[in-house]
Amino acid sequence: MMVQVESTGALERRMEVSVPASEVEQAYNARLKSFGRTARLKGFRPGKAPLAVIARQFGPQIREEVVGELVRSSLGTALNEHRLAPVTGPRIEPLPAAGAGDLKYAAVFEVYPTIELKGLDSIEVVRPRAEVTSGDVDAMIENLRAQRPNFSAVVRPATDGDRVTVDFEGSIDGVPFEGGKGEGVPVMLGQGRMLKDFEAALYGMQAGETRVQPVSFPADYGKAELAGKAAQFTIKVTRVEESQLPEIDQAFCEAYGVADGGVEQLRREVEDNMRRELADNIRGRVRAAVLDKLLAANPIELPRAAVENQIRALQVDWLRRVGAKPEQLKEAPPRQPFEEGAKRRVALMLLVGEIIRQGRLTPDKARLEERIESAAAGYSDPEDAARQIRASDELRSQLEGGVLEDQAVDWLLERVKVTDQPSTFKELMNFGA
Repeated sequence: MMVQVESTGALERRMEVSVPASEVEQAYNARLKSFGRTARLKGFRPGKAPLAVIARQFGPQIREEVVGELVRSSLGTALNEHRLAPVTGPRIEPLPAAGAGDLKYAAVFEVYPTIELKGLDSIEVVRPRAEVTSGDVDAMIENLRAQRPNFSAVVRPATDGDRVTVDFEGSIDGVPFEGGKGEGVPVMLGQGRMLKDFEAALYGMQAGETRVQPVSFPADYGKAELAGKAAQFTIKVTRVEESQLPEIDQAFCEAYGVADGGVEQLRREVEDNMRRELADNIRGRVRAAVLDKLLAANPIELPRAAVENQIRALQVDWLRRVGAKPEQLKEAPPRQPFEEGAKRRVALMLLVGEIIRQGRLTPDKARLEERIESAAAGYSDPEDAARQIRASDELRSQLEGGVLEDQAVDWLLERVKVTDQPSTFKELMNFGA
């Protein structure tokens, strides 16, 4: 077998492979004999037809299969001998052979770049430092109270914080439109969840009052047929209720899943959750910062095929998140908005992979177990879910990849300059904004 490799781009390789006719014929004849042992041809007993007859009837098909297998096997051998790992499956181009019966083809593919980590000693990262204070817990409890207000009907004009129940019917140029009618719809004044003009009309209205209100749909409204249109709504208020914060008592605690221990236990659980969220926030900030600096210090040539694969993955992920049906996943949105994110993913994959190689990192068992338990926690039977994850090579491998990435970031942070910066829970969590 003859192999020639040339670079046709920064990462593109063209490999020409020639397989001699003797090897092709040997493989063809072996396949022909194997097929003949079981072949059923009219006029012959099973397996007794002469090879010449089998060759006349099935030879072209058998030769095509043999050539396909020889391409695959010779390509694998050639790639191993030259220590080449294609990013995706090579493009095969048939070539005219020098000798009669020889098999010759070209394989065109991209390879991953050689990574050499640079500039680690010049990377500086700021790590926020904050604690959860008693005042932070007080504020969070108040936030929980605000999420579960009690409502009571009032006879007065509606104002901020009230819940107003309305019936409405809208029209455009006197014609009703789909979605423009509702009955018994609750609206919390001041939250901005309704169209601006519609919500503004509710202020000052009382139960039993009806008002006709012009409403403009914004130009970027979700329904294209309504975007930028001027409508008119007939609005009737059927109920006005004011909100009152609930007492922090046993019933309040039970509403948030704390059956025993009362208010003190609720505070402990709230504080524990706040500490976890704060730690995750800080870890995420530091991780993003150090990886950004790593990317800036190590610009690398990216394989086009890997970037395209990531663009497609991001497109499909976006479609799933917006609730697209399986048959709609082929209808990908434009690639351009996903291109930069895809390039970042591929670059980080290559750099993190090199860190894992240099650091000889293997998945930490304790971290992996923590991830398994966390992934299983959302199921009705967490113990059974955890067992299934441990038994699945695919699921366990995915979690191991996440653990290795975390370990790679830790490896990186040990080699860069990290400066602590005082902060607060409120600032880092954007709490109360």
